[in-house]
Amino acid sequence: MDLSNAEEVKKIVDGCIRGNVKYQQILYKATYGKMLGLCLRYAENKEEAKDFLHDGFIKVFEKIKFFKHSGSIEGWIRRIIVNNTIDTIRRKNRMAFTNDSENDLMKLSADTNDNIDDINTMQANAEIIIGLIQELSPAYKTVFNLYVIEEYTHKEIAEMLNISIGTSKSNLAKAKARLKNMFIEKYGEYNG
Repeated sequence: MDLSNAEEVKKIVDGCIRGNVKYQQILYKATYGKMLGLCLRYAENKEEAKDFLHDGFIKVFEKIKFFKHSGSIEGWIRRIIVNNTIDTIRRKNRMAFTNDSENDLMKLSADTNDNIDDINTMQANAEIIIGLIQELSPAYKTVFNLYVIEEYTHKEIAEMLNISIGTSKSNLAKAKARLKNMFIEKYGEYNG
């Protein structure tokens, strides 16, 4: 299914608005792989990721009448699924964010930025990095994914998670430091 074709997308969206199961299945199947991958980044395991995905698509189909056709349908679905996943995680109170003073944050940032300014500089393949991200605490994993992968700002993350901007920055810095340490522990020297 070509979700870049505006006419096809309009036909699918209109069908979904009418509650037509055929069109809902087309949209679901066309985006399933990418959205499951997205959910896996926030989940503790594959079953939880599938739950996030299922709940996210329920929201997608409830809100599809609000899709404006001004951007990609895939991006619109992604945002709903991320927001729904974050809401679910927050409701479960799984995230224990650390709130550090500015001095502690600056020291931590200085310590970690010397060697790990950007996690993408790791000389490892994506599977290794994804595996390490999965081992982070829910709070670190969530902030890391939102900032690095989803490219939200710290201000947006703070609003989504009901935390301060400093807490978002602190959790990102600690996630990066933890990833670096886990990488060294499992694979030896880090050459970042």
